[in-house]
Parts: sequence; structure tokens; C-alpha cells
Amino acid sequence: MELPLALRRAVDRELTGVALAGLAAAARTLSQRYRDERHDGKLHVGSGQGALAYLAVRLPATYAAVRASFAEIAAARPDFAPQTCLDIGAGPGTALWAAADCWPTLTDALLIEASPIFRDCGERLMVGAHLPRVSWRIGDVAADAVDHAPSELVTLTYVLNELAAEVRPAVLDRLWKLAGDTLVIVEPGTPAGWQRILAARRQLIENGGHVIAPCPHAKACPLQPPDWCHFSERVARSRLHRQTKGGEVPWEDEKFSYVAVSRQRPAADTRARVIARPRKGSGRVTLKLCRPDGSVGDQLFSRRDGAPFKRAWRSDWGSSL
Repeated sequence: MELPLALRRAVDRELTGVALAGLAAAARTLSQRYRDERHDGKLHVGSGQGALAYLAVRLPATYAAVRASFAEIAAARPDFAPQTCLDIGAGPGTALWAAADCWPTLTDALLIEASPIFRDCGERLMVGAHLPRVSWRIGDVAADAVDHAPSELVTLTYVLNELAAEVRPAVLDRLWKLAGDTLVIVEPGTPAGWQRILAARRQLIENGGHVIAPCPHAKACPLQPPDWCHFSERVARSRLHRQTKGGEVPWEDEKFSYVAVSRQRPAADTRARVIARPRKGSGRVTLKLCRPDGSVGDQLFSRRDGAPFKRAWRSDWGSSL
């Protein structure tokens, strides 16, 4: 997946003339903070150099994961055409760019971000772009109430991992009250990220929410550790992205976990979700499926199965079948 042209050009403008050595050092520091999932009261991005490092190495991956999640929501709810959006912990507005690309119906967005540096960066990226009307607020999701009317789409992407465990339930309660229709949560595709998604899923179902994606059911998750539910999106790397990370290949795979919960009960669906990379051989493909009945397991499709085999062969990790 590539960034929209307008966003890619805006990122390039921000990174023009930036010294590679300083950018690479800031990127290493940022990546280490994400890996360590530090809860030390400090923002992951606390400097201009850190914001530039985010643009170079994290924004493309975050955009890809969020946009892929939105695509599955749109497939499950083709009637969903949100006009209003609230993004919590917005960073430089990454999720809004993905939402606007997925739902051209969006007209108004409120972005709440604790870092003034990120806000300034996000405002520069949006200059001249065809986006919904955007309002920014400085706010800390862990401590500040959001005085705002409910929005049809509420997003919380790569934020729960930055919050202490004891504050997450209260944050989710506040955000669910602000979700006029759908709340989307995206986390890193690690076992710990999946556990945060599972906890959020349980809480939101108990509060009356209906799971839209990726789960084809609202039953308890059938996966057991050390297995975990996550997905992967291939991200195109720019030349500067490769140089900053010291990589050679022009792509990387972003692993993520997500859940979308709606106030609207979805129509009955008999599709299963492919929850691992398909294993293909000569005239056969094996898919690991999470099924509407709450079960999970491998299913073999062979050429003699006809149309089901063709659909299975064309499917990918994260697809519905």
C-alpha cells in the first residue's frame, strides 16, 4: 500500500533538507519507545526531530494498517457513509487521511492530540489538501474529558499501547459514549496488542456494541496463546524511508490488530475471516479461518472444489471468505 499522492508530497516537503544522520537516530529512539511500550508519562514524540522521524518511518506503516482496517469495515458495512469523525491521539492526522480516502462522505473532523509538535506538523501536511473541515484540540485522552457531540466515526489508533492499563477502561467508556455509530481501535500486531484489542472488544460488547470487523461473531475469541489474531499490510518504502531505517528492500510488512464496534447490528453474515497467510501448493490452498459459529481452524480447498477453490485461492490474509 502507498500513501495518497497529496499526503506523500506533503511528507516529502516536510523531510526535504533534513539531515539523514539525525533523522536515523531519532527514528531508532522512536522505534525503541514503541517496542518497549513505555508508560513513563512522556510523549513518544516530544521534539521536532521526533515528529520528522515519525513521518519518515511510522506514518506510512500506520496509514497502511488503519486504511486496511477501514477497508474491511466498508466491505462489511457498505451502507456506512460517515460525515463526522473524531480521532483521539491523532498524531499528525494519519487516521483522518485514511478515513477520508475510504469515506469521501466525511465533511467534519475533530482531531485531539496531546503533542503541540504533532499538531503543528499535521496542520502543515493538510495545507491545500482536499480533506474534511478539520478542528484540532490539544488534549490528553487519559485525563481529559472530550466535550463534543457524538461523531459517526471515532478512531483510536496506536494509542492504547501508550496508556497505562488502569486507565484504559475509563477511556473506552468515554469514547463509546462519543461514538454515534462506529468505534475503531487499531493496535500493533503483537501478542500484547492483541490482548488490548481483546479487552476492548469484551468491554464494548458488554456495553451493547456489535462487532463489525474483523471478527465474524461476537462470541469469545477461539484463539489461545501463544497464537494471536493479527494481520499484515505491505507498505511501500520511499528511498528516504529505506535510508532512515537502514533497509534495502522497497517494502516492509506492518503487523496490526484491530476491532470495529458499531451501535448498529450488522446484517447476518456467513463469511469467515482468513486470519493467517494462505498456504498454497499445487492445486490446493489451506486457509486458517475464524468462522461465524465462533470456531477457528484450517480448511483445505483443492481444485476439484471448483468455485470455492477459486475464491480461496484469490483470498489473502485478512480477507472475508
